[in-house]
Amino acid sequence: MTSFDGETTVLDPIERASRDEIRALQLQRLQWALRHCYEHVPDYRRRFDEAGVQPDDCRSLDDLARFPFTTKEDLRRTYPFGMFAVPRDQVSRLHASSGTTGRPTVVGYTEGDIDTWSGLMARSIHAAGGRRGDIVHVAYGYGLFTGGLGAHYGAERLGCTVVPVSGGMTERQVQLIADLQPRVIMVTPSYLLAIVDEMERQGVDPRTTSLRVGILGAEPWTEDMRREIERRTAMSAVDIYGLSEVMGPGVAVECAETKDGLHVWEDHFLPEIVDPQTGDVLSDGERGELVFTSLTKEALPVVRYRTRDLTRLLPGTARTMRRMERITGRTDDMIILRGVNVFPTQVEELILRTGGLTPHFQLVLARPRRLDEMTVVVEARADATGDAAAMGGRLAASIKERIGVTVQVDVVQPGTVERSTGKAKRVVDRR
Repeated sequence: MTSFDGETTVLDPIERASRDEIRALQLQRLQWALRHCYEHVPDYRRRFDEAGVQPDDCRSLDDLARFPFTTKEDLRRTYPFGMFAVPRDQVSRLHASSGTTGRPTVVGYTEGDIDTWSGLMARSIHAAGGRRGDIVHVAYGYGLFTGGLGAHYGAERLGCTVVPVSGGMTERQVQLIADLQPRVIMVTPSYLLAIVDEMERQGVDPRTTSLRVGILGAEPWTEDMRREIERRTAMSAVDIYGLSEVMGPGVAVECAETKDGLHVWEDHFLPEIVDPQTGDVLSDGERGELVFTSLTKEALPVVRYRTRDLTRLLPGTARTMRRMERITGRTDDMIILRGVNVFPTQVEELILRTGGLTPHFQLVLARPRRLDEMTVVVEARADATGDAAAMGGRLAASIKERIGVTVQVDVVQPGTVERSTGKAKRVVDRR
């Protein structure tokens, strides 16, 4: 048992199992998952055969490196049901990605998958500080996006009362928080700040509301963003991670008592870190691209799925399962500006360390001549007293010193930058 926030919490036995116990369970489940893929998904069978490997070749966890990767392009190529491992009439639910760069990726769940997902989300909410009987305000989007329903089913499984608000109608969000008194909110960090801004616009001090736990995910965010949220509210802000192709939210979560990285639920997901260019497996502690193999999924199992998220694996602390460091960016949201790699989270960190600026910003890319240029459009705080040009100059100097690129900074009035009710749109490409 572990104690925090003045109460004693009983953990699921697997959360405190030894590393040897966890690895033995992973190998057993991995061998099942590989057979399940090979026997029921023709695309996996073809690619395993081309790579010269079969499920029986996996005799240790290290043998997984011999198997081919799965990518988002594989799911799009076999759209909509080509990667499913069960007959379509055994699929209880479908979700899909946004498909902004082509066909969406369709993911399916059996009744057993929904049960597993609900249990892991309940485990995640509990680890983040939610408790049975709490009212949980779910402001993740519902529908094909996995966030809303994933949070909803997990909170209900934990024994919470769910307010299924979804995103949007920000004024109404504030009213419902005031009237229904939720203790927990589940939302993207950027939209939570929009809700906090609306509270302040209405004359409500966010620190006086009932909210005490914020379970925030679906987009990368920084430690500086956590400090900003916790400074302006009475909440403990906790990171949660997931992606539709692997399950949805609840693949990994920070524990409220440490908030030192996200514990991966390794009894259901086997993580690897690989070199983004070569695909070589890296050791724990080395930073690279996060790869997941599902160990228990029935409808849409994935083998070595390349997430494009950049992080590293670390030993467990609050739980014996390994942690993944906060996502620092994605290989596909990286901006290459005159040969320098720039991630939106790097800019966010520097904005939050510059007095007078808010975390509402966008990076606007243009190519007026032969070279790419970037303008950081960022809002001033409503109570800022400094000169906008001076604040912009300080931020531009910090970006030049810390990241190594020259950018323009446009400090605009509060409320100018477009708000998102889901994932924030950080990059506007006008090239």
